[in-house]
Amino acid sequence: MALFPAFAGAPEPGEAPAGSSEGSRKELDWLSNPSFSTEDALLLHQRTAEAANLTPEKSPLRRNTSRSDLSGESDTDESLKKSTKKRKKKKKKHHHSKTKKKAKGDSSSSESDLDTKHIKDKAATNLDDKTSNLTSNRFVWLDDVQAFTAETFRIDKKSDPANWAYKSLYRGDIARYKRRGESCLGIDAKKQCISWDSTTSEKKQLQRRPERYFSKNNVKSLNTDGIPVCNKSSPSEPAAFIPVFHVEASDPSDTTEVNPLGIYDPSTTEWLQGKGYKGEEREPVNTQQAFQEPGINVNPILMTKVEEHNKKVRENPRDIQAWMNFVSFQDELMRGPSPYASMGEQEVRRKSLKLILEKKLAILERAIESNPSNVDLKLARLNVCTEFWESPAVIKEWQKLIFIHPNNPELWKKYLLFCQSQFSTFSVSKINSLYGKCLTTLAAVQDGSMVSHPPLPGTEEAMLAIFIQQCHFLRQAGHSEKAVSLFQALIDFTFFKPDSVKDLPTKGQVEFFEPFWDSGEPRIGEKGARGWRAWMHQQEKGGWVALDTPDDDDEEEIDEDEEIKDKTLPKWHIWMDIEYSRESRHWLPWRPDKTKNQAEEDCEDPERQVLFDDLGPSLIQLSNPDIQHQLVYSFLQFLGVPCISKLFPPNLYVAMDENNVFDNVLSDEKPLTSIDTPLSGFSSIGHMDTMLRRRHHIGHCKDGEEFIQNVFHVLSPLFSGKEKSNLSICWLQYEISKVVQCIQTKKKKKLKAQGRKSKKLAKNLLKAPDNRNNLALWKLYAYLEWLLGNTDDARKVFDTALCTAGTGGLKSPQLCSLSLLYAQLEVELLQSLEGAVTSRAVHVLTKLTESGPYVPYNGQVLPVGVLKARKTYEHALQDSFSKAPVSEQDRASNSNQLVNLVGCYTVFQYLTVGIDAAELVCAQALEKLEASHVQKCENTAGTSSIQHFPTALEAVTLLRANLLRFHMKISAYPLSPLREALTEALKQFPSNQALWRAYIQSQKKSHSASKARRFFDGVTRSANSLEPWLFAIQAEQMRKKLIENVQRCW
Repeated sequence: MALFPAFAGAPEPGEAPAGSSEGSRKELDWLSNPSFSTEDALLLHQRTAEAANLTPEKSPLRRNTSRSDLSGESDTDESLKKSTKKRKKKKKKHHHSKTKKKAKGDSSSSESDLDTKHIKDKAATNLDDKTSNLTSNRFVWLDDVQAFTAETFRIDKKSDPANWAYKSLYRGDIARYKRRGESCLGIDAKKQCISWDSTTSEKKQLQRRPERYFSKNNVKSLNTDGIPVCNKSSPSEPAAFIPVFHVEASDPSDTTEVNPLGIYDPSTTEWLQGKGYKGEEREPVNTQQAFQEPGINVNPILMTKVEEHNKKVRENPRDIQAWMNFVSFQDELMRGPSPYASMGEQEVRRKSLKLILEKKLAILERAIESNPSNVDLKLARLNVCTEFWESPAVIKEWQKLIFIHPNNPELWKKYLLFCQSQFSTFSVSKINSLYGKCLTTLAAVQDGSMVSHPPLPGTEEAMLAIFIQQCHFLRQAGHSEKAVSLFQALIDFTFFKPDSVKDLPTKGQVEFFEPFWDSGEPRIGEKGARGWRAWMHQQEKGGWVALDTPDDDDEEEIDEDEEIKDKTLPKWHIWMDIEYSRESRHWLPWRPDKTKNQAEEDCEDPERQVLFDDLGPSLIQLSNPDIQHQLVYSFLQFLGVPCISKLFPPNLYVAMDENNVFDNVLSDEKPLTSIDTPLSGFSSIGHMDTMLRRRHHIGHCKDGEEFIQNVFHVLSPLFSGKEKSNLSICWLQYEISKVVQCIQTKKKKKLKAQGRKSKKLAKNLLKAPDNRNNLALWKLYAYLEWLLGNTDDARKVFDTALCTAGTGGLKSPQLCSLSLLYAQLEVELLQSLEGAVTSRAVHVLTKLTESGPYVPYNGQVLPVGVLKARKTYEHALQDSFSKAPVSEQDRASNSNQLVNLVGCYTVFQYLTVGIDAAELVCAQALEKLEASHVQKCENTAGTSSIQHFPTALEAVTLLRANLLRFHMKISAYPLSPLREALTEALKQFPSNQALWRAYIQSQKKSHSASKARRFFDGVTRSANSLEPWLFAIQAEQMRKKLIENVQRCW
């Protein structure tokens, strides 16, 4: 058989062609294959068949590939690569000129003829000795082997030097493959087998562990909607089990022409039939069935929320709250698994903070495009950018925002707090100048000097809040002199302004105020201060006549020497004493004394000097009387004087500034009346105290006490009516606070001297015509006598006040408060509840309900009067709950009245029935108050009005806790009701210091600290205030002392 059938008639090699010339034979020589022989091919086929039949039945064949075969193959590959490279080079050389190609083409044709002749001669010699050259040639074709054995192999005598240098074969010489299954084609399964190395698969199987409940796939399954389980039978019929009804799916047997396999859902079937699908006429499809794409597991809950948020912002892009909710939703979306995660594959997205911030930033930028003038969206964008932008870039964005909205005081507040929090650019002088710039800009907006931007509502109140925030910033930074000077200047600028400059803008008024400030005239709080108005009038007349007044500063020098008289103490202790002494005396600004010929260069500490440039930009106009009064109360609180109003602004947080929050001994000895113990304002003004080091002196130093007295004397003529009475109350509360400090430090001589001063002041205040019928002042005076130990005198004061109060009864808040304090003080004198029904406290509370003239106690209480009083309290309490306040002032008055009424009724029930009845009254009151507390918070959430009174819910809760503490003191009572009451109250009011003091006192004697520590941990995680942290530290210190005392006893 010929290799090419079309040329089968061609002569075989070696035969003479018949009737053909020599030229034609040469033309067909290229078609013949010299190495092919028909006989050899048939012989090779027979040998192969015999070898397959005679294969011995032995162990499975294992064939090893030798290094020589691999090396041989690699050599052939290299030779082929070299030949191809040479051909390519030749083609490139012959590509340039056509003439050269033709010439070389003729020569190549002649060379090809010579090559064919050479191949024929070589093939003829190879056919003779095929078997003899097996070992001589490196590559041998299998067809060329004559003697074929059962196991043909070859020997490669050439060594591979790579085996000497490396431990294994080169990875490129090893064939790569992927095995499918464990079987092999072409072998007899009964007689042969192949062993595979499955180390990698076993390792993969060992790494697969059962997934826990918190894994991503399991979290996805937990977030899916479950199938509802319900009982169709009536509740009266008992059922053996509750059947689980599966969600009805399409029946596969129900096949149609368009759904032959029964795999389409109803909507798809209707669409294929051309009927269409109306979502409004059908029940909504389950969200889990809505996404049936294979391989995709979509979280239906998150997908629904995402669609809802996108729909809201798409339909109403002006809704700012919808955008804000969408931004806050990103945190919830990133906490769980991705709603688009594929089934069976690991989710590879990185849930990092930067990813969340970038998504929020993209949403906010879309929102700002729809609302370009909204400030809240821009603030939210700045807060997001602060996380991953550089500080200079964020500051520049803040400056752009302030430049666009200079009339927004809330934006200024946040900008100031942001600048204070930047450590890299922070400095006290820079922040102080920034406060001045803020107040100057807002003042220009308020008085109309800045025409481009109108003033927003509440700008004046916001300016005062920023001013007070600046003063507290300077105090916390150690510049108390500048803070006091700011208050002095603004009070003079507000209350003593000349009539001739009132119509000028703020900038013009400040220019007229500067000569007065630099003139050396006494200011508010200093001796001989007359004010800016009087100075202006006198300057128009020719000025003041200077009088020499003797000074007694030698006593202060003696006091300083007394502070450091103990030279044996360590140096650090002496240094601390000196600093304490200077802090108590140097909190006032330094001014040169003209009587001593002092100049500005004589000041030892230049920081104590306050120039007008430091405070001029911060002066503002206050025209609202309520805001003016708030300025005075804020200044008094700043000096350490307790006031009837809360802190202003409400967001001002000074928990870390009151180091004496734990120094309340009266709360342990007299728990019922500890509510009325006035606090001492800010202890850091003039008192560089710590939690471990108590105060060295009561009140302020001599100059400080004179300063506060002068402030009261100067401000009293400016007020009238109720505000003047409130100022007198603040003054008397300050004196009582110093008496309380003397009691806590157990200084009897100091207590006696302070008591005389305080009693004298109280009598002088009550002599004033406006204060004679003020029950609040009578109450404080009686309480002062009680604290000093004059019980009989205090009872006389109480009886006198009740007799002159009139017949207001339970409708008078001041009369209820006076009677409640009187009753609580009398109850604290009781040793037990035996005979408490006929005590003086029951008589006082009974006479309160009669709405008649008060009769002093004569030792008897009628049972009929007790029954009538109980009914009167019940009806009054119900009426108080049903009242709806109209204004903010009415709400505050009603809140105060309700607290006093609940307190009187609780003490009355406690003395006449017992602790359980008193607990029931408090529980009912708290239940009513909690219902209205949420509504009040919602109504007043967006307002920044001044809150004069604490919430009624907080006051009643504190009253209940103190009553339980007192009952545990005089009788045996379990601790669990008190713990439950305190824990529930502290969860609602985590910043109430009185409740925290009661809690750590109740836990002080407990042997197990685990409950208290768990409670502290829970409150600190949920609350933003610092009181839980402070009292947690105090509780641990108290426990440490207790353990040390026990160890010393052993």
